[in-house]
Amino acid sequence: MKLTRRDFATFIAGTGAAAALGQLARTASAAPNGSYRAMVGVFLFGGNDGWNMVVPTDSRYAGYASSRGTVALAQNKLTALDGSAFALHPAMSALNSVWAEGALNVVLNTGTLYAPLNKSLYQSRSDLRPTNLQSHSDEQAHWQGLRARSDNFDGFMGRIADRAAQTATPALISLGGSNLAVIGQRSSPLILPSTGTLSRTGYSAGISAKNSAIDAFASAAGMGTIADVTAKQITSAYTQATTANSILTATSSVDAFFVNPTTGATLTSDVARQLLRVARLIEARSTLGHDRQTFFVTQGGYDNHSTQVNTDTSTGTHANLLGELAMALAAFYKAMKSMGMAENVTAFTMSDFGRTFRGNAQMGTDHAWGSNHLVVSGNLRPKLAHGIYPSTVLGGADDVSSEGRFIPTIAQEEYLGAIAKWHGVADGDLGYVLPNWSTWTANGRGPLGLFA
Repeated sequence: MKLTRRDFATFIAGTGAAAALGQLARTASAAPNGSYRAMVGVFLFGGNDGWNMVVPTDSRYAGYASSRGTVALAQNKLTALDGSAFALHPAMSALNSVWAEGALNVVLNTGTLYAPLNKSLYQSRSDLRPTNLQSHSDEQAHWQGLRARSDNFDGFMGRIADRAAQTATPALISLGGSNLAVIGQRSSPLILPSTGTLSRTGYSAGISAKNSAIDAFASAAGMGTIADVTAKQITSAYTQATTANSILTATSSVDAFFVNPTTGATLTSDVARQLLRVARLIEARSTLGHDRQTFFVTQGGYDNHSTQVNTDTSTGTHANLLGELAMALAAFYKAMKSMGMAENVTAFTMSDFGRTFRGNAQMGTDHAWGSNHLVVSGNLRPKLAHGIYPSTVLGGADDVSSEGRFIPTIAQEEYLGAIAKWHGVADGDLGYVLPNWSTWTANGRGPLGLFA
């Protein structure tokens, strides 16, 4: 399937006349404040049901409700996105104000692709499909490593760091553990916990002999050249930990934004804690000497084969997860605004894969392929839904099964590549950061027009 830039313009127009009117009324986005940029990837582990995160509200809603069956959301409970033919899950109302400010975009039916595909090509050319579709581990690797048909030993964020200037404290920071996305070929990320601080393993106050032995590894005095190299790495890690701890434990005004917008209670979800720490590290960018920062954040629990929804489908496990995500993203955006950095920071979602469009008998959904995603930034073209919402006909032209496993129409490279370019990755480095870049920048394909 060959899609041209004109097609993509049509995709955007396809969000409805109301969306077009909304665009005409929008105000221009402010320009970034200086050259600093930060990208914040939020990986939703387990395979998020993006079809209930972003729901059509025009004539397509009837097809949505009929095909989704047990997990369909009632239209009158959705979080409306003014000027758009789409709405968010009822639990995501915290993002409504972000959309109203023009700082939220929706990206439709995006996923792992090796080459442009339609249903006919999918059925006849297995060599063009990503390997092991619907496998959690493989699809996570495809999203983070961006090699859809070969092994992934490093990730796109790590490769961005490879080509960036190295600083004493790495500008690539994960709050979600050591994941493939942050592994580079030459660079190393800083891995921070979502709570607590970093400490030396085995180092305890009052145990002087043990502490002296640990200190000896960090000094390597009289131990030779090899030990000296190792000691420098250990000392560097200790220094990074001391620097990070000082930032994470200091008083910061950004904490005040991480509260429930309805109750005022402090947000305690893990994804909120991670984004709060990202906000603190962005606040400390000058101290750290970072003119670019890349963050990896995670939220788990999205593999809901059963009880994804309750009898009231606007409630349940998925609603709880999306509610936490929406409040965390909205709080993060407000924190960025308070620093004057809203236009310099872009947060975006990723996930293993989407879910089957048809809900199952257990009030859940199963592994599928394409899905919808969210981008939050003050530098976006306001109030846009990018891409094509698939046909809601089960077994139809977009479905490679009979349950709604939709072929993505936007490749990861077109989605993540747009953010990487905005972040400052040089044109000459895009093929290194996104190994299949040439496939998605030919025949009318290219990065999404997310930014103003």
